[in-house]
Amino acid sequence: MNQQRTRAMRRIRRMALPLLALPILAAAVLSVACGDDASQAESEQPTRVEQSTAQAEQQQSMEQQVQEAEYQQEVAVQQQAQEAEHQQAASAEYEQAEAEEAMQEEVAEESVESSSGGTESQLSSLSAGEVNDNERWDEYLRYRSEYSYLPVHDVDISERYIISVKDSAGRSLPNARVTVSAGDMQLFDGVTYADGRTLFFPRAFPGTEAVQSFTLEVERNGYRQQIDMQRGETGEWSAELDLQRELSESVPLDILFLLDATGSMEDEIEQIKDTLLSIASRINDLPSQPDLRFGMVAYRDRGDAFVTRVYDFEDDANKFLDTIRSVHAGGGNDYPESLNQALHEAVHLPQWRLEDGIRLMFLIADAPPHLDYANDYSYAQEMMEAHSRGIKTFAIASSGLDPQGEYIFRQIAQHTMGRFIFIVYGDGGTTPHNVGQYTVERLDDLVVSLVEEELAFLADTQ
Repeated sequence: MNQQRTRAMRRIRRMALPLLALPILAAAVLSVACGDDASQAESEQPTRVEQSTAQAEQQQSMEQQVQEAEYQQEVAVQQQAQEAEHQQAASAEYEQAEAEEAMQEEVAEESVESSSGGTESQLSSLSAGEVNDNERWDEYLRYRSEYSYLPVHDVDISERYIISVKDSAGRSLPNARVTVSAGDMQLFDGVTYADGRTLFFPRAFPGTEAVQSFTLEVERNGYRQQIDMQRGETGEWSAELDLQRELSESVPLDILFLLDATGSMEDEIEQIKDTLLSIASRINDLPSQPDLRFGMVAYRDRGDAFVTRVYDFEDDANKFLDTIRSVHAGGGNDYPESLNQALHEAVHLPQWRLEDGIRLMFLIADAPPHLDYANDYSYAQEMMEAHSRGIKTFAIASSGLDPQGEYIFRQIAQHTMGRFIFIVYGDGGTTPHNVGQYTVERLDDLVVSLVEEELAFLADTQ
């Protein structure tokens, strides 16, 4: 628009300058005419009457020329003013059009976002299957070997120890502090999940190849037990603390959704939002009435309108439902996304209740993380951090997740004792993923049942 105004001003100047020069030209013409007349008067010696008549005519002609020049100058000024007014009006019209277009886009986005409002599903329900790789351990190791060529941040989990901690009544003891050392070198520091278990992978830590024994130490509320464990003697380590597990009428339960909000999710984002609305409402209405909080991290990719948006835990379910409705897909011009950064922020930024209760995270995405970004986090390090903090992660694969993405999602779920969940399609619920046998059920039913399973570990009889 500024360039248009500049071009208009240049046209006005080119038109106005010749008109402004008219008075000067008229004066010059008059001067020459007067000079010629004077010479002629001297040569012909006219009478005084004739001279007066000639001078009067010359004066009249000069005045007419001056008036014409003034008129042309006035016309030029008026034209310049009209052109400026026209340009100003055009600029205002352009700005108004831009504002109206922006308003229309905003209204359209709000219309799309509100289309998933309410807790009753208006779209076809998503169906899914799931696999627990920690239960199918040998099968999972074969899968890892078959796909070992994939570009991933690998962690050596080939040697695994399942650590179980119970109280004096034999009930599972969640949130017990567990450390594993080799001599003076501490290798692992974490907490048990709701079922009183955690995992230790010695080969994931450098310098452990020649270690023959480990020291296991378990602590909760000042009660402590230390056990020396021989390497390779058994795959399960057990500890018991001389205390009674605290019983709570309302179990603290933190649930966070880590949601891919890039453009590739656009075809399913409304169904996923609808499913999340159903999940949140049903968990909020569970008979066990947990002390429930919901949080969310939505993420896209570098160069998009945002990379991550963190919504901290909210104990008002209705407010969280509004948060879900506010999410829409966009950006993500290539296949991988900024999952590394999103996972880091999901683990570290929300105010997880780390000393008590249950902590669950549901990753929902259709693409692997970028592994080529400089100054980035590593999903492998972040999943180990989640494991240390007792954040169990369920990785849900949306349509289009490739073999690299499947491998990474299963890494994250297995390392944190979660499940790999995959949305299925068509009659019978088919999937391209290498998961062996599985059963199919509605995605919201599956997620709610997994949450109920976690809460059941803290029932009086567990």
